[in-house]
Amino acid sequence: MTTSPTTQIRDGAPGRLGDPARSLATDPRVDPRVVAALAPFGAAEPASPPPVGPSSSRAELLEFAEGMESGTEAMFDALMTGLPEVEGVETETLTITATAGHTIELYVTRPVGVSHPLPCVFHLHGGGMVIASAANSAHDRWRRELAATGLVVVGVEFRNGAGRLGPHPFPAGLDDCADGLRWVASRTAELGISHIVVAGESGGANLALALTIRAKREGFLAEISGVHAQCPHIHGKWGEDSPALPSLVENDGYFMNRAALAALAEVYDPGFANADDATCWPARATAEDLAGLPPHVISVNELDPLRDEGIAYHRALLAAGVQSRAWLNLGLCHTGETLFRATMPDVYAATIAGISRFAYLLR
Repeated sequence: MTTSPTTQIRDGAPGRLGDPARSLATDPRVDPRVVAALAPFGAAEPASPPPVGPSSSRAELLEFAEGMESGTEAMFDALMTGLPEVEGVETETLTITATAGHTIELYVTRPVGVSHPLPCVFHLHGGGMVIASAANSAHDRWRRELAATGLVVVGVEFRNGAGRLGPHPFPAGLDDCADGLRWVASRTAELGISHIVVAGESGGANLALALTIRAKREGFLAEISGVHAQCPHIHGKWGEDSPALPSLVENDGYFMNRAALAALAEVYDPGFANADDATCWPARATAEDLAGLPPHVISVNELDPLRDEGIAYHRALLAAGVQSRAWLNLGLCHTGETLFRATMPDVYAATIAGISRFAYLLR
């Protein structure tokens, strides 16, 4: 269960392992610009426990997720307000038909006036597979900035577990990502694409990793040249203590709360019916699941409750013989490198450049 704050201090231990009363605002490891960015939203203080949990009714959980989506996207809008336009790129919206018969929108962004094939980043947005959209201001900005480095970037408007694009639990969103990937891969010449890197942050990183495992299982792994996963949201069992993942306690309440993660996991995977399926929760991937996968980059943030599950996945990839490189962003909260374009432009730009460089190295 989630650790409750106490007054006990364990000298030398980081974060809330050392002092359960610590927050992002008081942790000496934090980059001060993170606090400056989050303070206007009250998000530098400890995140409050949610009013729901995995045992709440489905209706209560969906209502909670809808409220979280509204608040999150309002914060995204505020963080992106006033930024300069990204010049030299253009976006078109393509509508495809899914295997199940519904439609999926793909947002394709590319540099203007480039005729030769470019690497493609197939981007899957964050939101715990439950909330947010590819069309929101933060994710649209992210794709445009990536495209400006000389990439074709495809954002997928997959079905969510809740919110405006829900309620569609696992595997609906992953099905849409698979359909979108296969559609893009079958039209590389038409779209001006040389090869495809699957990328995402948080819940989008879950989908990127899960999609790659599914591609191996279903015989379309050759369509993926590489995988870039930021702050992977892959453990699923956030309501339980895990000594192997100390960041769950160390950074609990730092921009995100374990109890809220556990509630959203129930929305995505009701009853934890797919607890052992690596395409739902990639932390459960076996050496057999991982063997033969394409090169990966796993990026984690020091002050993220999810930090250690990403590191564990990187080590599992290496043990399975997969080429994997890991980044640790010091002083950052969960997905801070994607959100704070105004207050941390150097960090944001370095992350964009790193993804682009990875895509080009696979050419």
